[in-house]
Amino acid sequence: MPASYEKHRAQLKAILLSWGMPEDNAETTSDILSWADLHGVDSHGMSMIPGYDGLRRSGRAKMDARPKIVKETPVSALVDGGGGLGHVPAHFAMGVAIDKAKKVGMAIAAVNNSAHFGATGYYTLMAAKAGLIGMACTSASSIQVAPTFGKQARLGTDPWSFAAPSADGVPFLLDMATTTVAAGRIRNKANEGLPTPDGWVLDSEGRPSNDPLVARQKGGFLTSLGGSPENSSYKGYGLSAMVNILGSCLSGATLITDPMHTKKPQGMGIGHFFMAIDPGLFRDGDDFEKDVAQFCGDLRATTPIDPARPVMVAGDPQWNHAKQRMAEGIPVGPGLLSQVRQIAQASAAQWVLD
Repeated sequence: MPASYEKHRAQLKAILLSWGMPEDNAETTSDILSWADLHGVDSHGMSMIPGYDGLRRSGRAKMDARPKIVKETPVSALVDGGGGLGHVPAHFAMGVAIDKAKKVGMAIAAVNNSAHFGATGYYTLMAAKAGLIGMACTSASSIQVAPTFGKQARLGTDPWSFAAPSADGVPFLLDMATTTVAAGRIRNKANEGLPTPDGWVLDSEGRPSNDPLVARQKGGFLTSLGGSPENSSYKGYGLSAMVNILGSCLSGATLITDPMHTKKPQGMGIGHFFMAIDPGLFRDGDDFEKDVAQFCGDLRATTPIDPARPVMVAGDPQWNHAKQRMAEGIPVGPGLLSQVRQIAQASAAQWVLD
C-alpha cells in the first residue's frame, strides 16, 4: 500500500539518523530523497538506500561530513564535500551560488570530495524558486557506459539539469541523464524481477539485451542517449563528456576514467557543478518569467498526435506525479521495501511504513 509523503520522508530520516547522520544533515538529505520519490523520480529516492548503506558500511561515505568552502570569489565558490553523501554539500553549494547571483547577477559553485547527490533537478529548482535560472550537473559514482564505438565502460550516467522560473508558478525543469535512462530505473527493474525495455542496455559484446542485470553484474553497458551510433548516441556521449569536464575537471574531483575513482577511502571522488543566473542582468525579471510562461504555454497548446496524450514541457510529468502522490501516497515496490526494512532493522531505525 502506498505510504503518505510524510511517512515516506520520516522513514528515510529515521534510517539516516540511525546511521549517525546529524539532525540537520538528515533533514536535508531526507527532504531531497523524498522529493525525488514524490515527483516520480523513483530511481533517486528510497531506492538509493541499499547503495548508500553499502557506502556507509565500507567506509566510503562519512555520515557526519560537513561541507566547507575552500576557495571563493564574489562570483564563485569551491566546496569540499567532506567525503560524505552528496546531498548536503550540493544543497549548500547551490545555496551559495544563489546568494552570490542575487548580489552580482550570476555565480558558479563547484564541489569535490563528494558522493551521489540524488536528483539533479532538486538543485536547479532551488534556483528557479529564487527567481533565477539554475543549471547543475554531476560526475557519476560508477562506470557503466562505453563511449560511442567503444567496448569498455569509461563513463557514468552523468546527469544534467536546467530550470527557469515562470510567471504561472510552474517552473521549466529539465532533469536528464546523458544515458538513454538513469541507472536507477534499471536497478528498479532488477529489484522487482522485471525485464528492461529495448534500447536500455547492451551486453558485454555490445548486443541489445533486456536483462536488467547485464549492465550491473554481467559486464554489459548502459546505452548513451540515442541508444546506438545510427541513432546519434554520440550526442549523449558528448554531453556526458561535457558533464565530466564541468563536474570533475573544474572542481578537481577524481576523473571517472582514473582507476583511483573506485578506490577513494572516503566519499566516491565525485564532483558537482552548479550555476545560478539572474535574468535581471538582461531585462526585467517579471517580463522574463512572463515570456517563459507564454513559451511553455504555447508548447503545451500544440495539437497532439493522440488527444489522450497532450504535449507537455520539461517538469510537467514531475508536477503531475507530485499532485497524485501527495493525494494517494508514494508507491514502493515489494522488493525494495523488503531491502529497506532489513536495513532499518539492522541499524535499529524506527520503522514507520506499516
